[in-house]
Amino acid sequence: MRFNPEDIKLYDYIYDLPAERIAKYPLPERDRSRLLVYKNGKISNSIFKDVPLFLSEGNTLVFNDTKVIHARLHFRKTTGALIEVFCLEPIYPPGYEQSFQSEKSCIWKCLIGNRKKWKKGVLKQQLSINNSKIVLKAEKVSGTENPEYIRFSWEPQNIAFSEIIEKAGIIPIPPYLNRESETGDDIWYQTVYAKNNGSVAAPTAGFHFTNTVLKELQNKKLNSIKLTLHVGASTFVPVQGSYIKDHKMHTEHFFIKKEQLKELYKGLNQIIAIGTTSARTLESLYWLGVKISEQENLLPNDLFIDQWEPYSLNKNIAPADSIKNLLRFMEKNNLERIEGITRIIIVPGYQFRMIRGLVTNFHQPRSTLLLLIAAFIGNDWRKVYEYALNHNFRFLSYGDSSLLIP
Repeated sequence: MRFNPEDIKLYDYIYDLPAERIAKYPLPERDRSRLLVYKNGKISNSIFKDVPLFLSEGNTLVFNDTKVIHARLHFRKTTGALIEVFCLEPIYPPGYEQSFQSEKSCIWKCLIGNRKKWKKGVLKQQLSINNSKIVLKAEKVSGTENPEYIRFSWEPQNIAFSEIIEKAGIIPIPPYLNRESETGDDIWYQTVYAKNNGSVAAPTAGFHFTNTVLKELQNKKLNSIKLTLHVGASTFVPVQGSYIKDHKMHTEHFFIKKEQLKELYKGLNQIIAIGTTSARTLESLYWLGVKISEQENLLPNDLFIDQWEPYSLNKNIAPADSIKNLLRFMEKNNLERIEGITRIIIVPGYQFRMIRGLVTNFHQPRSTLLLLIAAFIGNDWRKVYEYALNHNFRFLSYGDSSLLIP
């Protein structure tokens, strides 16, 4: 049967989420959060520290090791108006690593808060790094749209932008927490394995893992792979309108090294994605391998999966063949890692190619994340969410989690 996004109505993916069920803070011990286990259509519950008991030897767990940056920068105009500049992604230099290493200036795509109060001029903020006084400047370099391109520059110039933003900015917790960021969020709103700077929203399924749990997974001879997808600010935004066809997905950048891709190949058919961001990256990798088979002249800068593209590409290529295509592409182009961009949207009707199971939190009504869950476990998503609500599970970023194995 032909897939038609016009058949997907958003009111079919609404449930009542009382405000008191949204966890505003995490538990003191990450791995003491509750775990809902959905396996072969049956539901049980446990504590997250026991998650190794529900996994099998041979499973390959895939983690997203992105690190959330202090993306919210506050500037005060001479008039007293407070302007927030929310960094979304680098424009120049174009790569995350290059931008964070910049020692003079850089340009980012940014959302502007209170933008009516900042039509022109240069914003300034003073800060101190290693006893050196720094003046950070922000100025518009494009149009009147929001987001806008903002040039950051600073003096003295021999300090990397990564240090600047770490000191000058605030970690961007989700707006649905209805509170300001606190000092504790610098630790709470990161996974213990966060490594690569770039996200403005966290891969929250990873919050529950502690070094103790990771060690127990290793002792059970479960394989683990790290990849990176820098999570965008729109990830947790509820879909507007009545039909999913009208929703425009955001772009996100992802990376995976050659040796990790080889490990992924060995673990096919046994992959457990840790979080929806890992799942989206894995599925995007599959479709890149498909595109490479269909477009022989594809270049490294062309590794992009558009929103609805997977629903029209060749669906008869096995995951193993797709990964082989990626590895051959890397050899041909002398690449040590794949760098791609994805706008993939995973909704009911999508057939997963790469994952066997998924660890994930409980998501907002009408969100693309909830649609992904519905695509993975079908109409049982309602049974899972009703169970979680009836058994006092905590919801959203700082809430409890689930292990889904259809």
